[in-house]
Order: sequence, then C-alpha cells, then structure tokens
Amino acid sequence: MPSSAKTLFFILSAGITALAVGFMGWGMSTGWARTTMECTSGGSSFFNGTAMITLRLFGGILSRSFCPSFGQKDLDFQVVPKLIEMGSDVPVALHALVLCLLALCLLFSACSILISLYNAVSNPYETYMGPMGIYVCSSLSTFMSVVVLAIFAVNVNVTNMAEGLVESFSEGFEVGLRNKSSELLLGYYLVIPYTGLSLCAIVVIYFYEHAAYKQRREQQRPTEDAPKEIMMY
Repeated sequence: MPSSAKTLFFILSAGITALAVGFMGWGMSTGWARTTMECTSGGSSFFNGTAMITLRLFGGILSRSFCPSFGQKDLDFQVVPKLIEMGSDVPVALHALVLCLLALCLLFSACSILISLYNAVSNPYETYMGPMGIYVCSSLSTFMSVVVLAIFAVNVNVTNMAEGLVESFSEGFEVGLRNKSSELLLGYYLVIPYTGLSLCAIVVIYFYEHAAYKQRREQQRPTEDAPKEIMMY
C-alpha cells in the first residue's frame, strides 16, 4: 500500500485535473465568439444594416437587422455543416481541428485522472502507469489547449468565416460587409483555467517525486557516510 503522503498527493492531482475538466465542459457548452458587421445590399453604398454572429462550438446564431432585407431576424445554424455547405475549406478545417483537439484534451485528462487514482491506491513501477504517465497526459492536454486558443482566435479574426456565414444567409441578395469587429466570449476564456490547472497537476506530482527522492537520499546517507572499516564487515 502507498504511504498516506503519496495517496494525498495523487488524489490532489486527480482532483485538480477533474476541476480542469469541469471548466472545459462548461466552456464547451457556452458561447466562444461574437462578430458584428455593418451591412448593405444590392450594391448600395449606404450601410444601414448590421449582422451579428454568436458562435458556440457546435452551433451559432445569426442576428440580422436590415441585412440584406428589411426587418430583424435571428437564425440558428450548426457550425460545421454550415461551413461545409459554404465550401469554406480553411475555416471548416480549423474549426474541425479545434473540436478534435478539445476531444483529445478531455481524453488525456481522463487518462491522467485514472493514473492518479491508480497511484493513490497502489505502488506501480516507474512506467507509463506511474508519475511519468501523468506528466505525459497532462503535458499533452496543456499543449493542445494552448493550440486550441491560438487556432480559434485566428479562425475568428483572420479568416473570412463570419463574412461567409452572413453571405450564406443573404437569400439571393448581393451583400456588402465592412467594419468587422470580433470579441471572444466566456467559453474561449474558460480554456485558460483548464490549461493552468493541468499544469498544476504536473507540479503537484513533481513536488511529490522531489520529496520522495530527497527522503530516499537521506535514508541512504548513513550507509554512504559510514567508515570503510565498518562497511567491510
């Protein structure tokens, strides 16, 4: 059976990772970005309409006012199918990559939790089922979550995804768009505590290993410091 200190450290690591997964799950269920644009139709130079797109990971809402026709209307859509329908290769590829990386983050976090709990009740060898497994899984989760933050921000701010979505709902009207303004919402920022907590899980196990190594060295020191005459016997 592991010592009480080892059990405490590994349960703490599992709890921190579980909290990180909670933040990620919360983030994946809420909005990630909002983009607003001025709008006109029919080749006119008079921009009297607006379009606002609120994006979640799997769905979105397009709110239009005089864009391109009279009146105000809210439209719900599924993000990936709509991007595929638009034929927007780069935006759909980047969005699909974000979804895949988030799924892998959750998978590796689950592995980290299971390995932590296994170490809390047993003494496995120093293999992928020991601290090394936690280092690998939590490090991959941390790295991929940072990549998600970068890719999603690029997809929202740099590509023409938002303009393409508005034009796809233009109902045959010629639409002119300008002054695009994007802001990142709560769902996006909840990835940041996930990243920080995944790093904390690594730090907790590192402190345990450092303390365990120091204790082993202290236990070996009396033998190392003993006089050679005594060690001969």
